[in-house]
Amino acid sequence: MKKKLKVLVLFDGTSPTTVDQDFSKEMKTKDWKTEANVMAALGALGHTAEHLAIFDDVDLLRQKLETFAPDVLFNLVEQFKNNPGFDQNIVSFFEMQGLPFTGCGSTGLILCKHKGISKKILHYHRIHVPNFVVVPRSQRIARPRQLKFPILVKPVKEEASYGISQASFVENDEQFRERVAFIHEKHESDVIAEEYIDGRELYVSLMGNARLTVFPIRELVFREVPPNEPKIATYSAKWDEEYRKRWGLENQFPEGLDPALVAQVEQTCKRIYRLLTIDGYARIDLRLTAANEIYFIEANPNPHLAEDEDFALSAGKAGLSYPQLIDRIIRQGLKALRD
Repeated sequence: MKKKLKVLVLFDGTSPTTVDQDFSKEMKTKDWKTEANVMAALGALGHTAEHLAIFDDVDLLRQKLETFAPDVLFNLVEQFKNNPGFDQNIVSFFEMQGLPFTGCGSTGLILCKHKGISKKILHYHRIHVPNFVVVPRSQRIARPRQLKFPILVKPVKEEASYGISQASFVENDEQFRERVAFIHEKHESDVIAEEYIDGRELYVSLMGNARLTVFPIRELVFREVPPNEPKIATYSAKWDEEYRKRWGLENQFPEGLDPALVAQVEQTCKRIYRLLTIDGYARIDLRLTAANEIYFIEANPNPHLAEDEDFALSAGKAGLSYPQLIDRIIRQGLKALRD
């Protein structure tokens, strides 16, 4: 019999919160699906779970640690003061305090968040990445000649395809300059501009610290997108149900992947996971060209954990029920020996 644990689940607060604030009402809404799913799974496992939302005051965590004394923190925090740039700082705080927590450590979060840095590291280790350039806000906007159209222009640090739309796909210098300037201003962000890789969009879920498990691959299929249109995972392509229906976008387990190719994808993803010092669990986004070349697009440590999202569905396909997956994430967080 595995020991039952006291688990403190940490949420994002969207406005200032109190230490004993109850979020049961929010958890009945669509936006709080992940939090609700995780809390329900912890209940089903027989763990004692309490939740705390952090907005702008880390001291709430100290108070809660004193009153509840959890064995482990289940980290669902992705921002601080509504700023997603601070997710790694919250994790650094856990690390400094020597608190066991689930998911990825601060170094992995920092390296994956900056799309330019993660691609530089992987390119150095001979993993295919699209040709790219980072255009800082302070710099004059000019496309280097070796960067070939079509090009995708994205904020260098945003997640969940935020800041990516059909207008991110640019085919000439005028569009390039316009889109870069738009992201500099509207998102107040440096830009990564990379060559568009035509191919299948694959999502590979992994978990582990020393030993890694790779779950069955998922694919985003673009059924209704005309052949000459770009197939890109825009913000709407991921999150807008109407948009997904209109373009026949569907996440599924891919058909017709050669087992040898699957093995190669798995090996590549394990290398990426280790090279970017990811631990806990992650989803790696790839493009697979018609010539079966594997291109790294981005790595997402601590990906969405809702029951109906790709990560949990892949784990389910591998035979792990949702509560078993949540339990494994916790046990792993307890065991992680972090520097």
